[in-house]
Amino acid sequence: MRLIDTHTHLDFDDFDADRDAVLSHCRQLQVDRIVVLGVYQRNLQRVWDLALNEPSIYAALGLHPIYLNEHRPEHLHELRERLAELAGHPKLCAVGEIGLDYYVESLDRDRQKTVFEQQLQMAADFNLPALLHVRRSHADTIATLKRFKLKRAGIVHAFAGSREEAKEYIKLGFKLGLGGAATWPQALRMHRVIADLPLDSVVLETDSPDMAPAMYPGQRNSPAHLPDICVALAGLMNTTPDTLANASTENACQVFGWA
Repeated sequence: MRLIDTHTHLDFDDFDADRDAVLSHCRQLQVDRIVVLGVYQRNLQRVWDLALNEPSIYAALGLHPIYLNEHRPEHLHELRERLAELAGHPKLCAVGEIGLDYYVESLDRDRQKTVFEQQLQMAADFNLPALLHVRRSHADTIATLKRFKLKRAGIVHAFAGSREEAKEYIKLGFKLGLGGAATWPQALRMHRVIADLPLDSVVLETDSPDMAPAMYPGQRNSPAHLPDICVALAGLMNTTPDTLANASTENACQVFGWA
């Protein structure tokens, strides 16, 4: 059962003490590729260095809406310059993590939209998929994506929307990222939505070190948990773990342009 973790923050200092051991364990579990995402200007180089130094890691570079108050206009300019410099590099796989977060009420929504749209334009300009953070902002996100009409679309990370919202993203060419949140027994609404998703619309993720699955409560999440997440989600989707793993891997390769 070969797997790709489409969303991690393996560069975070949570992994500084044992990152090599985690990666070794992932190789044993056949978690073959791991996408690590940028979230603010000061970690973009760290993410890129990880990708260059570890064969299984690929980099997505972007500015996360949660850190909106840290982002500066020059950071967007520097991100664009970096993407231009790295255009076509096999280790650069996407623009992300970008998006809209309306759960945190103190974050200025208009400024979020500006930063989001500038980065979507970068994805369009450099022909890269976009890895999206969407929290309580599906309507505005979908409306924005309809305007941009990205050729390579991307992934809606940690999808927790409705059936109708899922259909809208799928029509726009996006895959839906599923991870640990859906494995919890109390996530009944998510279970109902997930049960109806077509296999060609989903990819698996961990969001490590966050969003630990139900089988690892209170623990640091890890890409090594992806096989267990796959087993749990396969049960909810009325399919086998191998079938879900194969579909997720194929879908991820389609998103990122991997053979």
